[in-house]
Amino acid sequence: MREFIKIMKALSDPNRVKILKLLQHRVLCVCEIREALGLAQSTVSKHLKILEEAGLINFYKDGLWVNYRLSDGSSSPYAASLLGSLRHWLEDEPEIRALVERLPSIDREKICGA
Repeated sequence: MREFIKIMKALSDPNRVKILKLLQHRVLCVCEIREALGLAQSTVSKHLKILEEAGLINFYKDGLWVNYRLSDGSSSPYAASLLGSLRHWLEDEPEIRALVERLPSIDREKICGA
């Protein structure tokens, strides 16, 4: 039950749900997520850590970049089920739709000056 509660708590914050919805569309770095949500870098990092600990996302390094993506759900049947369902949930929510539509204009090279 502990694992289930951890995942549900991770999904209890609207910004963490928004991060998951963004990651459904592409791999993102912290600066891109920060730009999309208008949050401080430290706040985004805390949200990402909670999502990672819940097994909902993972990251990999590519040179100086740390890239975040959705987990495949293999660490938990709860994570796999919720990630699968979340793909279909909230698609018509105006706030989510606006974030997704804005995503192509968010470019890490411009934001972070690589």
